[in-house]
Amino acid sequence: MLPPLVLASGSTARARMLRDAGVAVEVVTPRVDEDEIKASYRAEGAGVEDTAIALAEMKALAVSRKIMTSNPGRYVLGADQMLACGGIWFDKPADRAAARAQLEALRDRKHHLVSAAVLAKDGVRLWHHVDRAELTMRDVSDSYLDDYLAQVGDDVLGSVGAYHLEGLGAQLFSRVRGDFFTVLGLPLLPVLAILRQHGMLPT
Repeated sequence: MLPPLVLASGSTARARMLRDAGVAVEVVTPRVDEDEIKASYRAEGAGVEDTAIALAEMKALAVSRKIMTSNPGRYVLGADQMLACGGIWFDKPADRAAARAQLEALRDRKHHLVSAAVLAKDGVRLWHHVDRAELTMRDVSDSYLDDYLAQVGDDVLGSVGAYHLEGLGAQLFSRVRGDFFTVLGLPLLPVLAILRQHGMLPT
């Protein structure tokens, strides 16, 4: 029996998605300077998809190289999600005021969530996948935003969009186009498929 998949991400949502889907997961949070990587790729004119893949790969390889001596042969999954709206890249809000400003910038507009995943083993990238979803936020009122932020509290700080579509955040939207798991932060079905190919899941 193979050891658990190593998840190179501190995201509790990604770990929960994998475990709910029957994947045994061991979480190892990578030490990667995401802000520096994003700034570098943006300066080079890279697109949001390429940047998300690069972040996921750097996370996967950082953890894979860290554990390969003591735990050779372990499969490591790195993942990242980015939000783009009108050419602007958004990050997780630092506080509730930043979350509100972000939601105000997104309301009554379309934005894209890009989720990338990279599988590595012994310091080598084996596979990658990136997917994009398009979300249209309705023209929510200021009072609704006040009520929304009061109800969800600091939970908004853990999401790049300052919302959770699987919860109260669904009320912010008029339309969602794309894979639900991609919106949550992981292209889950392609990940499950590659894990089956590598014998990590039953066929």
